[in-house]
Formats: sequence, structure tokens, C-alpha cells
Amino acid sequence: MRVLLLTHSYSPEHSPPERRWTQFIRMFRADGWDVDVVAPVAHAPHGRRVLPKHISGRAFRPDMGKYGERILRVPFLWHRTTRLGRLLDHCFSAAASILAGLSTKRPDVLIVTVPSLPIMGAAFIVSRLRRVPLIVDMRDAWPDIARDARLVHGGAKSLAETVIVAIQQKADLVVTVTEGFAKTLRNRGMSHVATISNGIDTATRKLLPPPPAESDRLEVLYLGNHGESQRLDTIIHAASLARDHVHLTMVGHGVQRRALMELARKLDAPVTFHEPALGQEVMEHYRAADTCVVSLRDDWKSFETTVPSKTYEVLAVGRHVTGIVLGEARDIIEASGAGTVVPSNAKSVAEMWCALQADRSLLLTGTSGRDWVETTVNIAALSSEYGRLITMVSEKGLVK
Repeated sequence: MRVLLLTHSYSPEHSPPERRWTQFIRMFRADGWDVDVVAPVAHAPHGRRVLPKHISGRAFRPDMGKYGERILRVPFLWHRTTRLGRLLDHCFSAAASILAGLSTKRPDVLIVTVPSLPIMGAAFIVSRLRRVPLIVDMRDAWPDIARDARLVHGGAKSLAETVIVAIQQKADLVVTVTEGFAKTLRNRGMSHVATISNGIDTATRKLLPPPPAESDRLEVLYLGNHGESQRLDTIIHAASLARDHVHLTMVGHGVQRRALMELARKLDAPVTFHEPALGQEVMEHYRAADTCVVSLRDDWKSFETTVPSKTYEVLAVGRHVTGIVLGEARDIIEASGAGTVVPSNAKSVAEMWCALQADRSLLLTGTSGRDWVETTVNIAALSSEYGRLITMVSEKGLVK
């Protein structure tokens, strides 16, 4: 089996598509599959190259990935961390990805991982020109999120939604990461839909010892994207309200980071900001935390069928989860018994944190979260099922 993956982010970047696909590719390579990856030269999160060329890659020069996959890099567009800057960058790299996708050995199946919409269009073009089946890996609920976020307006909005839905319909298979969004697509008349959730290899995330039974304050950690989707101003306001009992640490980057830092300064909130963390540094942040925030804004209906990928990681390391989420993500936290789900308002979050600090035994989740991860989102089982679907699509051929 030969698979071609088009993605807007790949190793050595640390991102949701990188985490999802390096795990799957490791399993596919172990089964003897050939995998080609087309991805931009590493430039996240700052919109520019920050690693040496031999690590971040050179445009249109192939190199070998960690598991023997062949990676063909495409150029990126230097940009600031704004919504428009990222869109222009994605469009630029997507155009280059068409050329790169046509230059690899002909695959049995082409896979594109979304939500980068330009790369979705590029993959559709490559699949048609090369006449190979297309699998669209929908990691977010598009076009629903675009509608909720008002990313485009007027006629452009209708055109964007039309294009997204058309590609979903013409793809040979659409893979979602939640059952809720799969159901949404089926309700729109799409039958070629399957669900392969995000997962985690617990061997890479050891179970941490419990937080201390006594402490002067509750150590709260948010680790992830600082974007519009998370509505992180809520937890900064909550930290301000609970300032005598709480300290909030925020690790990561995103288009809202500067505004969040200014808000924390204005409120004189007990918040410390850190740049994105890698490797062992991530585990040290988890080790220092009492509870970890998983947050999505509650005024976008599409987030009822969205699960932040960090949810599984927090469960795997055995930390209590502060869940500010709806729908399927809420159900996971409650089913795992490893956290508390709270409404998306500062007062409710602050009251919950104060309750945790007053009775720190509530932070002791034991192995319940990790047990749920190993039983429900085991990466080996998920990879096996994904491999089965890819094989079926390959044997069926181009039918759309």
C-alpha cells in the first residue's frame, strides 16, 4: 500500500495534525506501507522559520521522517499570527502542494487532513489529476465552524460552504474524529462517512503522581492554542475572581495571545504565560498542575460535536480536567470520571476552582482517565481500523 498525505503541519512542528498523523504513520510503516507526506517547511507557531534548515526542511527537497516516511516540503509565506496571515500562508502552501503532490510516486490513496481549507482544495485537484481515491480527514466540523466563526461573509460565505460540501460529497471517504459530526454529515445525505477519533499512545505519556494533598493555592494549567475557539478570556477572568486561591499558567501560542496577556495585565490576574512547550517540558508543566483546562466556546453550535485533542493527553497523564465544553467533549470527561464540567462563565469556573482548593481530595482522579483512554481511544486499535478503511477505499478505486 502506498499512501500520500497532504497536510498543513507536520513534524518537527507540534500541532494537532502532527500528533494525529505521526501516530498513524508509525503504525502504517510497521505494517510495511509506503507513506509520502507533503507539508510546508516547518514555520509554526510564529509564521517564520525558527529551526535550522536541516531540521525544518528545505522547499521541494525530500527528506526522511522518523518512521521512514518520505517528506516533501513546500514553501511557506512569512506572516504574522493573525487570521488573515494564516489564511494567506495556507493558500500559498496549498498551491505549492499541488505541484509537490503531482511529483511523488502515484499513490493508492490520497489523504488530506483538514481544517486547513486551502489544502483540502489542493488535495481534491491532485486526486483528480492523478485519478486516485481521496480520503478527507475532517478533524473539525467544517463548514459548520466557518459559519459559526463568520470567517467569510456574503457571497464568499456561500461559495466557501459550497466548495467544502462539494469536496466532502465527491471524496471517496470522509473520516471524522467524533460520532456527532459523522451523524451531521449523514443527515446531509453523505453515506461515505466513518469515525476514527483522535487517540494517544499512553507509552509516550506516563501516569503522573497525584498533586500534593496540601498547597497554598490551586495550580491551574492551560496548554494549547490561544485562539478564538477557546474563549480563554473566561479563565483569565476566573483567575482574577479567585486570585486568593488560584494561579493560572498558560502555555502556547495563537492569534489571541497578545490580547490575553494584556487582559491579564489589566486585571492584575495571577496568570503566568509561557511559550509553546516541547517534549519533557510538556510533562513538567503537567506535573506542576493540579487541574488542566480543556475549553471551547459555548456559542458555536459546531463545538457540540468537537473534542479538543488535548483532552486525551490530560486524561492519560492522570490530571484532573477542568472541562469548559459541550456535547461530545463533555460526555467524554464525565464518562472518564476524571474531571469536572463547568459552564463557560468566569464566576462558575472561579467557584469550582475554589471548591477544588478547599477540598483537594477532589483532584485525585487515580487511573480513571488513563483507563478510559486505553480502553476507548487506543492508538493501535484506531490505526488498525483506519488501515482497514484505507485498504477498502484503495480496492474500491475512484468511484466519485
